[in-house]
Amino acid sequence: MIKISNLTKIYTTEEVETTALNSISIEIKDGEFVAIMGPSGCGKSTLLNILGLLDNPSEGQYDFGENEVSKYSERQRAQLRKGSIGFVFQSFNLIDELTVFENVELPLLYLKVPASERKQKVEAVLERMNIMHRRNHFPQQLSGGQQQRVAIARAIVAKPKLILADEPTGNLDSANGEEVMKVLSQLNEEGTTIIMVTHSPYDANYAHRIINLFDGKVVTENIKEKFHV
Repeated sequence: MIKISNLTKIYTTEEVETTALNSISIEIKDGEFVAIMGPSGCGKSTLLNILGLLDNPSEGQYDFGENEVSKYSERQRAQLRKGSIGFVFQSFNLIDELTVFENVELPLLYLKVPASERKQKVEAVLERMNIMHRRNHFPQQLSGGQQQRVAIARAIVAKPKLILADEPTGNLDSANGEEVMKVLSQLNEEGTTIIMVTHSPYDANYAHRIINLFDGKVVTENIKEKFHV
């Protein structure tokens, strides 16, 4: 599904040049659940942004499915992102002025899904995430765990092939965090590929493979026996 080869990302200012990713090569297969770990500043979020087509690498190749996307324009990246990738963020990134229903509906609006079909899809995913009773509430009226369930509902409503999760339990207590990880694990068991950045060894234990970064390089990979391709 994803293959990156000799991927490098360099940020340059007038005074300093910073290498965030240093010639990384990784392959992720359909249906995998991969955790990316490492200390702050090691390149985890930069890698996730590139994998999510939010940014381009400075050098190297990135194959997403059948497409080599490393030199895509922002418009091309946005077009590919829309139906293919769902994002789950530590800070939820819900829009405060929109209701739960409207937040979850957004990806379908971008995809120009007809209104009746949107209603059906949103209601189905809200039921699945046990948040239907909050459909007319606004994000600030919800607990952190509820907000993250809404964020996951928004990420999966268009049935993307890939979910990118950036510290998905970082703002949650342990009970809500475990609930979120069980939801992600269930989605993965149903066939969704998941790549998750995390500082939590407990959360990483849900993954099939753990990739450890340090100073922009892959230093170790731990593959669990339970995943077979």
